[in-house]
Amino acid sequence: MTTETLYTILNEVNHSKENRKKHTQMVIDNPKLLPNILDIVFDVDHKISVRAAWLLEFTAREDLNLISPYLDQITLEMPKVHLDPAVRPIAKICEYITAAYFHKNANSIKDTLTDTHKERIIALSFDYLISDKKIAPQAYSMNTLFLLGKEFDWVHPELILILERGYPNGSPAYKARSRKLLDKLKK
Repeated sequence: MTTETLYTILNEVNHSKENRKKHTQMVIDNPKLLPNILDIVFDVDHKISVRAAWLLEFTAREDLNLISPYLDQITLEMPKVHLDPAVRPIAKICEYITAAYFHKNANSIKDTLTDTHKERIIALSFDYLISDKKIAPQAYSMNTLFLLGKEFDWVHPELILILERGYPNGSPAYKARSRKLLDKLKK
């Protein structure tokens, strides 16, 4: 598939269930597309990168094993993503990766996620919490940090400080999510 064809396909990607299923299945059926999709995701100043990020998120949700060979690139380049509609899928992918790592069942993420990857995810998640991001990336980051704090003992105390500091001025959704998480963290 040519890059031009891939751009045409990405222009069709949207959030409708049928559309997601169709395009995600295309990637699952042809995982060799992933390097090109990642290149487009991390071409962060191009608007089509948002649609590529959506497609990457949909693919990760359906088959996280497909992205595990690309964790080095993903975790290294994800801080470059700055367009709000692309930040949300990146935060969600981090949450998927972390949840898979801590899941009781064996999976490829458990075998491929390194401490370096985890540290990059932690740094990005904290960045999303302390910067002016929308609630979805912040909520995903809270969950990611809660899980990774089970392994990195310094994460939970920092997370508590940030959540308590952000609580008074947070949106109702931020307050609800942080209150729930603070209850868990303080037990």
